[in-house]
Amino acid sequence: MGIDKINSAEKSKGRVLVAMSGGVDSSVAAALLVDQGYEVIGATMQVWDYSECDITEGHGTCCSSIDVDDARSVADKINIPFYVLNCEAKFKASVIDPFVNAYLAGETPLPCVNCNTYLKFDHLIKKMNELECDFLATGHYAQVVHDDKGLAQIQTSIDNWKDQTYFLFTIDPHIVSRLLFPIGHLKKPEVRRIAEEKGLVVAKKKDSTGICFVGNKGYDQFIKEQVSQKILDLKKGKIKRYPGGEIMSDHEGIHLYTIGQSKGLGMTYHEKLFVLKIDAEDNTVWVGEEKDLYVAEVDVIETRWLSEVTDGAEYDVKIRYQHKASRAIATKTSRGIKLKFAEPQRAVAPGQAAVFYQNQKLMGGGWITLK
Repeated sequence: MGIDKINSAEKSKGRVLVAMSGGVDSSVAAALLVDQGYEVIGATMQVWDYSECDITEGHGTCCSSIDVDDARSVADKINIPFYVLNCEAKFKASVIDPFVNAYLAGETPLPCVNCNTYLKFDHLIKKMNELECDFLATGHYAQVVHDDKGLAQIQTSIDNWKDQTYFLFTIDPHIVSRLLFPIGHLKKPEVRRIAEEKGLVVAKKKDSTGICFVGNKGYDQFIKEQVSQKILDLKKGKIKRYPGGEIMSDHEGIHLYTIGQSKGLGMTYHEKLFVLKIDAEDNTVWVGEEKDLYVAEVDVIETRWLSEVTDGAEYDVKIRYQHKASRAIATKTSRGIKLKFAEPQRAVAPGQAAVFYQNQKLMGGGWITLK
């Protein structure tokens, strides 16, 4: 289907490239833009070979072959042109490899941020320009608003539970004015209702959950399939009790543990213990009591800002996706930001993001480190 099939340009508000994953959110986003009078082009990124994954395609996946077919079906239904972009190589280099390397470094990765950074808001921005589009739209639960000076800003969505601004802190501020989030003012039930009313095939489709490329095999098996046994053997070490350093057990690799983990530690003990720290230098997994999971200060590095952060000011900060933002004072350092929380935070994990908000406005963020 070519661009000549785009809805009439006479009343157009501009040409929009819509990232269509094959799910209900991006499908409704595209349909709403058509209703609003935009020239709409749909595009799906083929990012992963799901023949090697034990998730049933179309049930909790993203951009699989069935998802591509669903996106194409929606595009046909709402009468827009549709493209499939092969991004498997870029996805592996920008998302899969960093995901594996983070676990091998004792961190807890956040692949959705890399997917947004290097594919949705990099690769698709380039495609948007190639197709001479004015805007890029996605099905994210987020909003673009304008301040009293007319500057575009990203703000949290109406649906607090589904809000996805946490994953958007790396967006180049210069492109915010060209982004559209058509469902950011809606709650999930309303999105599904619109899909049903429009007869979209994805109206009752299950949402993608967890890490889309891992499948039911689990992180440990997925990582095992990505690297050699020789490398995994180098990640074996000891489990030690904090703070004294008593050796509790051997372990089969630091990639099998995350901060806050209490099950599957590979040992028995008379009290419940939690993973407190993972030291990649000597492969030590430190365990201890739950009270030792709480920290009051965190360093944030490799920061990216959509709006300038004031040294010494207080912000609402999320340290993981489904975490209620907590108040923290931000002090600038040579590496980024040091956060001092009003209340100690539980299970702060290196590799996750600290994302800053001022009221509902997304300020930016960076990567958590405890080093």
